[in-house]
Amino acid sequence: MKAHKAPPPTSPDPKAAEVPSEPNAGTFQHAEKEKLLAELSQANQEIQKQNKDKGERAAELVIANAQLVFRDQEKRKRAAELMVANEELLYQSQEKEKRVEELIIANKHLELQNEEKRKRAGELIVANDELNFQNTEKEKRVEELLLANKELKFQNEEKKKRAAELLSANDELVSQGQAKDILQQELITAVQELEFQNIEKKKRAGELFIAKKELVFQSAEKERRAEELVKANQELSFQGEEKRKRAAELVIANKELAYQTEEKGKRATELAAAIKELIVHNEDKEKRAAELAVALKELIFQNAEREKRAAELAIATEELVFQNEEKLKRAAELSLANLERELHDEEHEKWAAVMAATNKELLVQNQETEQREKELTLSYKGLVEQFAELDRLQGLIPICAYCKKIRQEQGTWQQLEAYLTEHSHALFSHTICPECKEREYSEFLRASAAAAP
Repeated sequence: MKAHKAPPPTSPDPKAAEVPSEPNAGTFQHAEKEKLLAELSQANQEIQKQNKDKGERAAELVIANAQLVFRDQEKRKRAAELMVANEELLYQSQEKEKRVEELIIANKHLELQNEEKRKRAGELIVANDELNFQNTEKEKRVEELLLANKELKFQNEEKKKRAAELLSANDELVSQGQAKDILQQELITAVQELEFQNIEKKKRAGELFIAKKELVFQSAEKERRAEELVKANQELSFQGEEKRKRAAELVIANKELAYQTEEKGKRATELAAAIKELIVHNEDKEKRAAELAVALKELIFQNAEREKRAAELAIATEELVFQNEEKLKRAAELSLANLERELHDEEHEKWAAVMAATNKELLVQNQETEQREKELTLSYKGLVEQFAELDRLQGLIPICAYCKKIRQEQGTWQQLEAYLTEHSHALFSHTICPECKEREYSEFLRASAAAAP
């Protein structure tokens, strides 16, 4: 503001002083002029003082405006940092939820696989019991056949002795010529009995041959079942290792979730402190604006806008606190699920110990097939290496044209990331592309751009 200068004091006109007048009139006019001069000088002093006060007040207003502008810039920077932090927290929360869903799906798959393996182990145990029973029956049959062969041999020896006696008797009959017909009839009868015994012996030999073939076939079946049992045990051990790895990954994910929750709590505390600072600054601004109402109408408008933004930020903070509470609840549920999983694993380990004892007994019973099992183990390792090389995606894969889920053989639908992770060695790290960022956060970005100066 420019200070208005006071008009200079009027000096008495010398020509007027030369005009002759009465002594009283000249004295009165001189006194009036002196009074006027004194009033003018006093008015000039007051105007100069007012101008000085106005200059000081204008300087204070300039400093106050500069401070307000600096504070506004700092607050905008802090608000931008808080918005970026909120975006990071939202993104991390989404990533954690996706990771938790993937772990839940993996646990379900492991449970299904364990159930299938238990069923397969039960079937193998039943098959082994049947094989043991059949082997016992065959051993009994072999013993019976051996006894029958011994009896046939004994009968043949008796028949040979009887034939020798008959031959000696025949010789005597030839020499004596008596009772020849009777001995010949007995000889014919003995020969027929011998032929009948030979036929029975051939039948028993055929039955023994068939029984030996059956025994060989049953031994082959037993070896094949033993091979399947070895494969099943190896699959169980491999699945156990996979289960332990998944459990370790779940523990790491829980630790990361706890750490991220702590970071969110810290960020929320910082956000609350920033909001309190904003409230204090706004109160100071309102007081200063009340003192400088005439000169700071525009700042009052800006403060009203900032109050609106602070209210929106408070609402966003409440939503973030609510989301953190929901995440804490989810973490508690996940910890309970982990405890149940640990109990289930303990039961599975006990059952595996029982199966191991049963397998040891079966291995003791099958000592005669150890060399065969070694050969089968070597061939199995070769097959494992071949399957490891063939463990890749092949053929046609049915995929949804909209949500991109994969249809499995059971008819269920699975996420593309989970399917590729299960059927290959690939791992996924989620991010966001520019098109999705524009589609999902376009309103938020436009609001941020509009709020920026």
